[in-house]
Amino acid sequence: MSGAARFSRHENPDRLYTLTGGRSRPSRDDFDLVTLVVGECEPARGMQSEHAAILRLCRLPVAVVEIAAELRLPVSITKILLSDLLDAGRITVRHPRTAASSSRLPDHATLEKVLVGLRQL
Repeated sequence: MSGAARFSRHENPDRLYTLTGGRSRPSRDDFDLVTLVVGECEPARGMQSEHAAILRLCRLPVAVVEIAAELRLPVSITKILLSDLLDAGRITVRHPRTAASSSRLPDHATLEKVLVGLRQL
């Protein structure tokens, strides 16, 4: 991650407490590990460095888990920071599409054939 702050996995707990303003949970429950985050603006002058790093990283869609890994922060702390940015309208989130209907799933006969083939390996 060029130009962005990198943080250690073994970050001092006091530092993590400061990053989140003492919060232990995000203000929103919009994030899971695979939620895609997209920055909606450039970092602003005076912005918390972690928020600015997230905005630089999310010029294209990036998963929450990737953001946490890149910043070397726990996912729980990353979700709190993302929640701040979402509340401020600086990011948008997109949830990966899931198979909403059973019509998109393979039929029972196909699954049975796959299972038989795997057992024969």
